[in-house]
Amino acid sequence: MEHDDPAEALTELRERRPGALELLQAAAGSGLAAYAVWALLLQPGFRRVPLRLQVPYVGASARQVEHVLSLLRGRPGKTVDLGSGDGRIVLAAYRCGLCPAVGYELNPWLVGLARLHAWRAGCAGSVCYRREDLWKVSLRDCHNVSVFLAPSVLPLLEDKLRAELPEGARVVSGRFPLPTWQPVAVVGEGLDRVWAYDVNVDVHSAPPAAASPWEVPIKGTPGPGSTVVPRIPSAKAG
Repeated sequence: MEHDDPAEALTELRERRPGALELLQAAAGSGLAAYAVWALLLQPGFRRVPLRLQVPYVGASARQVEHVLSLLRGRPGKTVDLGSGDGRIVLAAYRCGLCPAVGYELNPWLVGLARLHAWRAGCAGSVCYRREDLWKVSLRDCHNVSVFLAPSVLPLLEDKLRAELPEGARVVSGRFPLPTWQPVAVVGEGLDRVWAYDVNVDVHSAPPAAASPWEVPIKGTPGPGSTVVPRIPSAKAG
């Protein structure tokens, strides 16, 4: 029995074009791998949440995290990330001095990944990741809130924030703005844009203010690409 030259066999394998059956097998394998990722990372957290409240996991970019922190840095009180995913915002918040920093995430695989990242960063005992449904978490002691959620659930989130957040709390929403609240600052462009909202007596239902010559900046200096939202002062009596 003759043995083929390994070099010739390798060359023949490289020049060979895959047939229809091989292409079909490769596609099936890719589909199975994609389903495995979905089943492990996303589906477990969705089983306990109504369809209309489900939000797919998309990790925040480094620029998005930077913009969130630029609007929260230096503020006192508890900082929470609702739907914290792999925990990167919570970890970054702790590193810039926001304590305590807590992430709420329903998916157990993502909670485990977040805890792994914190352990590797040497912050395992300093940050907290809880496997809880963000819609059932009480926000009454939260003063800084970060959210990266889909537009379809933001109206419901507004109701929860309005009912639970204490006076003076700040909400930072990434990728999409809250539909009816008026932001006090906007930082970034495109998908990296984030909006900041301060909870006070009129922030919940006030419509966006029209352009005017009066501007009130938020505390601190807005970062690059930020926009200070104009606010019209009250008319003086008489």
